[in-house]
Amino acid sequence: MNKFKIFSIVFFTSVTIGFAQDIAQARKAIDAEQYEKAKSILKSIIQTSPINGRANFILGNVYLIQSVTDSAKIAYQKGLAGTDGARLNFIGLGLIDLDNGNTVSAESNFSLALKDAKKKDVEELIAIGRAYTYSIKPNYKKAIEYLNRAKLINPNDALVQLALGDAFYGDKNQNEAYAAYRNAFQFDPTLLRAKMQLGVLLKGAKSYDEAIKSFNEVIAINPNYGPVYRELAETYYKWGRNKPSKSAEYMQIAIGHYEKYLSLTDYSLNSRMRHADFLVLVKDYKALEVEANKMIEMDKVNPRIFRYLGYSAYENGNAEVAIKSLESFIANPDNKVIAKDYLYLGSAKFKKGLSADGLSIDPALYDSGLADIKKAVEMEPLIIEDLNEVGKKMFGLKLYKEAIPVFEFGTTNTEYKNYIDDNIYYGLSIYYANNKKDITPDPIALQKSDVAFGNVITASPSYQDAYLYRGRTNNMIGNDEMTIKYYEEYVAKITEKGIEELAKPTTTKKIIESYNTIAANYANSDKVKAIEYFNKTLTLDPTNAYATESIAKLKK
Repeated sequence: MNKFKIFSIVFFTSVTIGFAQDIAQARKAIDAEQYEKAKSILKSIIQTSPINGRANFILGNVYLIQSVTDSAKIAYQKGLAGTDGARLNFIGLGLIDLDNGNTVSAESNFSLALKDAKKKDVEELIAIGRAYTYSIKPNYKKAIEYLNRAKLINPNDALVQLALGDAFYGDKNQNEAYAAYRNAFQFDPTLLRAKMQLGVLLKGAKSYDEAIKSFNEVIAINPNYGPVYRELAETYYKWGRNKPSKSAEYMQIAIGHYEKYLSLTDYSLNSRMRHADFLVLVKDYKALEVEANKMIEMDKVNPRIFRYLGYSAYENGNAEVAIKSLESFIANPDNKVIAKDYLYLGSAKFKKGLSADGLSIDPALYDSGLADIKKAVEMEPLIIEDLNEVGKKMFGLKLYKEAIPVFEFGTTNTEYKNYIDDNIYYGLSIYYANNKKDITPDPIALQKSDVAFGNVITASPSYQDAYLYRGRTNNMIGNDEMTIKYYEEYVAKITEKGIEELAKPTTTKKIIESYNTIAANYANSDKVKAIEYFNKTLTLDPTNAYATESIAKLKK
């Protein structure tokens, strides 16, 4: 369930006079995402009046925001025995049913909530619409259906319009969402959430500068409205991701806005976890480790903390702590394990297995780490796009054999963002792993290298080194025909670059390699051709010993 936008299920309701002021304070705290404060107010109301059904309903929804479903269910069940607002608790139980995939039970509970509702009541309809919108298994069409019923009763109700805006947003209907949010703010100018959501739409459309202007308009109305700073933080983060030249600057701005958000909400464990999630996004692992240790001081048993400890420990160079933390987290059956957890665990095992000199890796830790990487890919194939960095670390350490399967994941789908890069490094890893002393080249593996370089040429024909390495690979396989073909194609491609490119010493060296290798492959079948290519070498390098000696042998 979306923890930042479920707010309207929780608190936008009419209240009895006796607790109106306290309920108003609770819903204000919820809108500000000060959930611990809200819970304290609501518990105080319930302690004074245990039969207050509305307070139990709101409390249950706060628990759902914090993903404490058992406590939410207890609150709803107590609320059913209450008086004021008791029916709302059927909607809370129905929301839990939706989360569990039990739509029949959910609809039954919603019907009970509406059974004795007055014809002009929109409260229950809004809550049901919100339930369908913010269930972890949402049904936006159904949400819109209920909310339109509420709109027919009171088209100028700001809360109806806000709820419709969220439902349309979830249904990817940006135009209708914009109209609903705009109407909501026009009907109630104190409803800053609606004004803020207009900026959220701009952020989603990648109009980051316009989104920031919109959020600043909210701040101008109320500089202490905490949630808008979270939206600013997320906007700068996304803008930085899309503008590499400004990435470092925007990430720091994002972190500053998130710190401001925290200062205006609360520093509860739940808020700190949201902060930790954001620190993972911006890759501030030093700060993440500090935050994780603060959370341990608050709650030594909360399993999710081990995720943050694992991530930060790995990034900060402590593989042992990373492995221990992540294994503890994954082992808990109550935790929702994600692909990134296995990615970090596997990477930590690779790091721990690395020898002191960096020349080898412990086979058992490598195999175990690779198994974790495979689990990550099975859970979320797009995690493959994060493996490029893992493979490059191995490649940089000349652990070519170990890098091969890591890069292989990204060679299978042209849609992967690192498809070309992964094919290049996959092919190179196989080539260099087979181009070592005391290693007998594996022709089957080398054929895979050849295919990888072929993929690169297909995707990016102008990448001339792919032709060079394809020639080298086929030469190692012993395929004379293909060796000659790809070396000749390399020379042709590099020649197209012009005189300036040909004049570079590194290019000249590669052309000489090409001529000599082509000549060597012609030597047994066409001596004239062989001599021709060796002479081309001597044109570029008159003192080339290999070409000179080879011509002498061929003329005997």
